[in-house]
Amino acid sequence: MLFAFSIAPSTTSDPDGSMSDIVARAVEVIQASGLPQETTSMFTTVEGEWDDVMPVIKAACEAVAEVSPRVSLVLKADLRPGRSGEITGKVERLNAAMKRDADA
Repeated sequence: MLFAFSIAPSTTSDPDGSMSDIVARAVEVIQASGLPQETTSMFTTVEGEWDDVMPVIKAACEAVAEVSPRVSLVLKADLRPGRSGEITGKVERLNAAMKRDADA
């Protein structure tokens, strides 16, 4: 199962509105989990079972809440039990399809 999510504080002390220092707290929690994960400019994706991933998401939200009075969480899940390696597999299949289309 893949869980893509974004965690953001409601406020930041950075004059230009940057949230990177606060979001880094959440990403550090996620990376420490040992679960397959990747972070992009807008979302972090973690692969695993419900019972493994949800406590990590909660802990990441709590890390942001330590420095922000309000936290926003956006969560999207691809629930496909029995599959693994999808964090890279989905992209590999997409790239292969695009290559086939380009070669056709």
